[in-house]
Amino acid sequence: MGEGSTDTPQGVGHGGGREASNLSPNHVPVLLKEAIDFLAVRRGGIYIDATVGLGGHSYEIAKRLGAPGHLIGLDKDPAALEIARKRLTADIGPQTSDLSTTVQGPRSEVQGPNSDWPQITLMHRSFGSLAEVQGLRADGILADIGVSSLQLDDAARGFSFQADGPLDMRMNPQSERTAEQVVNHLDERQLADVIYEFGEERRSRRIARAICRSRPIRSTAHLAEVISAAARPMNQAERKIHPATRTFQALRIFVNRELDDLQALLEAAPGILKPGGRMVVISFHSLEDRIVKDAFRGHEIKDKYFRVLTKKPVTASDEESGRNPRARSAKLRAAERI
Repeated sequence: MGEGSTDTPQGVGHGGGREASNLSPNHVPVLLKEAIDFLAVRRGGIYIDATVGLGGHSYEIAKRLGAPGHLIGLDKDPAALEIARKRLTADIGPQTSDLSTTVQGPRSEVQGPNSDWPQITLMHRSFGSLAEVQGLRADGILADIGVSSLQLDDAARGFSFQADGPLDMRMNPQSERTAEQVVNHLDERQLADVIYEFGEERRSRRIARAICRSRPIRSTAHLAEVISAAARPMNQAERKIHPATRTFQALRIFVNRELDDLQALLEAAPGILKPGGRMVVISFHSLEDRIVKDAFRGHEIKDKYFRVLTKKPVTASDEESGRNPRARSAKLRAAERI
């Protein structure tokens, strides 16, 4: 969690890469060089970008794979997948619209910008369901966990309290559960437990009580106002982040079942990776990083599936953090399949 963050406490991955797109400067892939270096992309291999987002990491993987390779990109958000499709075909020109053909299921095949471009398959699904893809084997898996700039910067998605919007917070707009339903229908104890468990918020009981007394709550601004009144910062350390930051994080994680999906991905990875294949995970708060660290350690010591490549997490340089403040909370861990 970024100490100085005044918004949703997750840095933004799922990067878009500004250099060959029309995306805003906020859409910057986090730890791009480090992720690609640890992934050690093999020409002609099969690689999974489990959080393709706006296509920034995918583009760099695709450049290294070449025509014999295959890149599989997944995302819960159909809007992000459409941007990624355009990003990965950015240099084709006027023919672009004819190059994406829909096949059975929630996926599309993408033809690239030159003859030495890999096969690319984009799939609208959570990375938590990778184990359900029959016969899937890969040379590498990249997962850049958390909310994307596309989601965070769109007030209508309801992820941020920096601009007023509906209490939605769904990464997949087709999912049933919204933040508004959670905020207005969980009982006080359940709500407090969600805020404490997924937001690590010590004032969860006080916040949950204030929310229940203020129902119905329909907008991000109203919710942030209620939380701010109930949990005023008591010291200088608490003033570094907005009082609503941890609660918004908790609601988003709960609505999207993010930690369940992450655990499912980590459990499935040893069965998907080929020997010598690598897994790289970028996380943005302590809950995620702890799950990744423990899973990698378990696969190394107990199961003997992995060799951990990062004894300590890799973090963004001062230069990157200065250029992209959302990178300052990012932590990268990598492991290799034995």
